[in-house]
Amino acid sequence: MQAFLKGTSTQGTRPLKEKGTGTSGEKKQKSVPWVEKYRPKCMEEVAFQEEVVAVLKKTIEGADLPNLLFYGPPGTGKTSTILAAARELYGPELYRQRVLELNASDERGIQVVREKVKRFAQLTVAGHRTDGKPCPPFKIIILDEADSMTNAAQAALRRTMEKESRTTRFCLICNYISRIIEPLTSRCSKFRFKPLANQVQEERLLDICDKENLKYSKEGIAALVKVSEGDLRKAITFLQSAARLNTDNEITESAVIEIAGNMVDEGYAATQIVNQLHEAIIEEELNDKQKSAITEKMAVVDKCLVDGADEYLQMLSLCSVIMQQATE
Repeated sequence: MQAFLKGTSTQGTRPLKEKGTGTSGEKKQKSVPWVEKYRPKCMEEVAFQEEVVAVLKKTIEGADLPNLLFYGPPGTGKTSTILAAARELYGPELYRQRVLELNASDERGIQVVREKVKRFAQLTVAGHRTDGKPCPPFKIIILDEADSMTNAAQAALRRTMEKESRTTRFCLICNYISRIIEPLTSRCSKFRFKPLANQVQEERLLDICDKENLKYSKEGIAALVKVSEGDLRKAITFLQSAARLNTDNEITESAVIEIAGNMVDEGYAATQIVNQLHEAIIEEELNDKQKSAITEKMAVVDKCLVDGADEYLQMLSLCSVIMQQATE
């Protein structure tokens, strides 16, 4: 009887397991955004940040790591670099146990530092790598968009960094280093990530096109590089959007421009319009005095938009200055 039951359960569960595994694997693969699908898995795959990668590699070889501060424009590989470094440090088995990643723009209050960060930092380090490589005796806490944290939260974080320095390393990631308080920046090794060169972006986009079997034109790829402005994440997102909208046709310049968008009344961001207008004004046949007046107004409008001003009113104000200068 026991042999019968054992045989029945084995035969009954095996097909279900294979079916479930295959189906979920296919669904997961289809639903992954290309930004995550083609995110660098190791340090060698990080593009155009040779100095940062070289320093981190030497640090990892010694199985030691200081507190880090990555800053620079969005889409330049800051988060991808520290995630790739953590994978090389801990391996796939210990990676999830040793790394805590928080998006500080969503969870940026002092309560988060006191609860989540402090609790994880106080955990003891345990476990060994199965491949025999040395495993560092510390954990890593990644705080993405740390420049969105309140000053009180940053001050609380400073104390946690001091107390848990033996078992925890912090990696702060931000766009604007000026928004990080000085006591935190002085405790970190700072690395600036520069915007990606056009050729580097183009090579990565062409590689994705080949892997996804996409039809494309040279003008379409050039347009992707131009509208992304050094932000590879934005370029890949636009590429995926263009591929979904033009499933049978090739990715052309007009399709990319349509997706990138440049009108407020169609729901596009005013900051994006300001950036595109800036390029157009620089290329326009205006004298230096006119260009300086317009770009100065653009700077004021951009600051107002960051502070939460009304987009429509700010665009009206900018356009009035442009019209005034263009008619002089």
